[in-house]
Amino acid sequence: GERNCKETCVVLKSICVGFLGKWLLKFLYGTSTWNIEGKHRIKSLLAEGKSVIVATWHSHMLPTFMDLAGNHYYGLAGMHKDADLISKIGNRMGWKLLRGSSSDRGKEVYKEMVNILADNGNVVVLTPDGPKGPAKIPKPGIIRAAQKTNAVILPAMGQSKRRWGFTNWDTFYVGKPFSRIEFIYGEPLEFSESEDFDLCVKKLKNAIDDLEKKVEKRAL
Repeated sequence: GERNCKETCVVLKSICVGFLGKWLLKFLYGTSTWNIEGKHRIKSLLAEGKSVIVATWHSHMLPTFMDLAGNHYYGLAGMHKDADLISKIGNRMGWKLLRGSSSDRGKEVYKEMVNILADNGNVVVLTPDGPKGPAKIPKPGIIRAAQKTNAVILPAMGQSKRRWGFTNWDTFYVGKPFSRIEFIYGEPLEFSESEDFDLCVKKLKNAIDDLEKKVEKRAL
């Protein structure tokens, strides 16, 4: 009846959105030239038997999302409507997405993440200030997870020379096609449980901020 028709429409719409979103991103980012520095660090750390948390700001997440797609790495998407879309596109692009945020399913998703990181050789990509800010202030979860599991945090940052910026609680950047993308994977950070927590937050923030300045300069 009508209800089944509505449900079918919802399913078809989500398939279309996921499909179109994937190809739109492939067009925007696949037609650009990429200059990538430091990507070998991921493989080196995995070869040492470590798990890796790749960390970038929410505003600049798309270059990281695109560069690491297809590796079956883990990502994190919230529970809100926009995250449903991200999740559908991510699944189509070879991401394994955990669902939850600090305000919704927070404890459950943190446990899932810790279990994944404790199993050596996994990669989890996070935006420490997502999903709703405040911008460029890391939330405690990423540091706690790294301390608990001995996972290494790898700061990452990419920016497109030509881009759109959409302002909400941060300015979310989307690269324009046929552009140049500058990308840096920074120096690995390790935090022990005995380290001062606020100092760890400061180190992580400074590391990602420094990379942002570098890529913004290179993408001029």
